[in-house]
Amino acid sequence: MFTGQQLLWLPACASTNSEAQALIVQNRASEGCTVITDFQSAGRGQRGNQWEGAAAENLMLSVVWQPTFLAAAQQFQLSQAVALGVHDWAAALLGSDPKLKLKWPNDLYYGDQKLGGILIENTLSGAKIQYSIIGIGMNINQQGFAVPTATSLGLLTGRAYDRAALAARLLECLERRYLQLRAGQVGALRQAYLHALYRYQETHSFLIDGQETQGQIVGVEDDGRLAVAVGAELRRFGMQEIRHL
Repeated sequence: MFTGQQLLWLPACASTNSEAQALIVQNRASEGCTVITDFQSAGRGQRGNQWEGAAAENLMLSVVWQPTFLAAAQQFQLSQAVALGVHDWAAALLGSDPKLKLKWPNDLYYGDQKLGGILIENTLSGAKIQYSIIGIGMNINQQGFAVPTATSLGLLTGRAYDRAALAARLLECLERRYLQLRAGQVGALRQAYLHALYRYQETHSFLIDGQETQGQIVGVEDDGRLAVAVGAELRRFGMQEIRHL
């Protein structure tokens, strides 16, 4: 196993993704290099949001991979593999609970509450991906959140967890899915992702063009756009173009 062989655990930092990026720039990051912190002062989430987490209670880390076998147009394949690695990890802790889902593109949900999020930042070299920084934030032992749509493993199970042990397990799950991707098992990854997808093939309300609209998620395009049946029309949306309600 190479993911986590080079490991840096920081008491605090602005962002583990920023720390990982600095190591890449300094040519000090081997493939699988992992940065973990007890507290992020400026953690980043999807859609430009800030990731919030109590100090020393959650898992905040970034992994550096070099998926040079992927074209820039195949970035979502990596996103799927990472999301599935996180889902595998959570399923091992919570059992095969049908409430455990991946909310497109790659948030981890339990029911309608967020357990964790992923932010992947890719560096391209020509038409290929040169480096990927996989930023992951998972709610572990935190007992209270400013928003009601967040939860943690501790709240779900009533247990306190050893974060170092969970981090080691998470890196194993991530690497397993990454190797599956590297072996070209794209179809199997796609099917597993759809099976775990939040609200897949269910009719729900979405915010589309500023309007509440009923639709049904029917798939995900190769470029990562969400395919939604809206009435008799099949529409495809990028991340900034649709929201779950």
